[in-house]
Amino acid sequence: MHQENVNNMPESSRETETDERVTGRQQRDHGNQSSHNIVAIISQFADDNLTLVRNISTGLAVAGVIVIARSIKLITKFHAASEIPARFIERNISLRGKVHSVTERGLEVEHVPIHLPVLSPLLSKHKGVCTSLMLVHLAGVELTPEGMVWLQKNLAPAQTVWLKLISREDDMLHCLVYQSRGLMWSYSLSEKVLMLGLARTAPLVGVLPGSRLYWRLHKRLHRAEVKAERKGRGLWKQDSLWERASKAVRDNPLFRLMRRIFKRS
Repeated sequence: MHQENVNNMPESSRETETDERVTGRQQRDHGNQSSHNIVAIISQFADDNLTLVRNISTGLAVAGVIVIARSIKLITKFHAASEIPARFIERNISLRGKVHSVTERGLEVEHVPIHLPVLSPLLSKHKGVCTSLMLVHLAGVELTPEGMVWLQKNLAPAQTVWLKLISREDDMLHCLVYQSRGLMWSYSLSEKVLMLGLARTAPLVGVLPGSRLYWRLHKRLHRAEVKAERKGRGLWKQDSLWERASKAVRDNPLFRLMRRIFKRS
């Protein structure tokens, strides 16, 4: 029956259907040919202008690095505590620095940012400005005079250290300061001076009591202080029996009176 219906279709209808199929095929072929032509043109352009394409790609990559570097302040040199972003302190980011001097107020440190050739000079905001020093306090410790002398001897000029940011107080940074010993090892100066009995533990400024950070730091510093106390180091050093006896005799009122009498005579 179907065959009969096809055979019975008017000749003009069959010719129209055939023409439409041919036209559709030609349009598809033309579209495919156009697409191939566009791809061929682009490929030919890229081949003829390979250096230009590479320069454009390099330029886009450099621009991306600059944007990222600016956004995270990767290569920014900080000249004052106030310039350091709050998020750096909240996340306890570590910064590299050079110690210039040790004073009664703390360490005077020059920030040394990550250096990227070509990009670092371009992004520097303080071209031709003299070196500015940031004031750094050893977090959680109170130095004795002997402790300050020890730091002055052990932190040579331009000594490189790492500053783990803990808090900021006006123009002062409270940090865990790490000194490198070799390529793979470093130690905390806060813990070192406590273990030598050259400092006492002090309140952690800017750290919420009861926070995870507070208890972690408090535990480490307290443990270092206890070691010094047990071993009798520094300010925990105890006099020997002879020294204690001699001091007791010297402080005795009768002994002092006898000394005065003998001096007069």
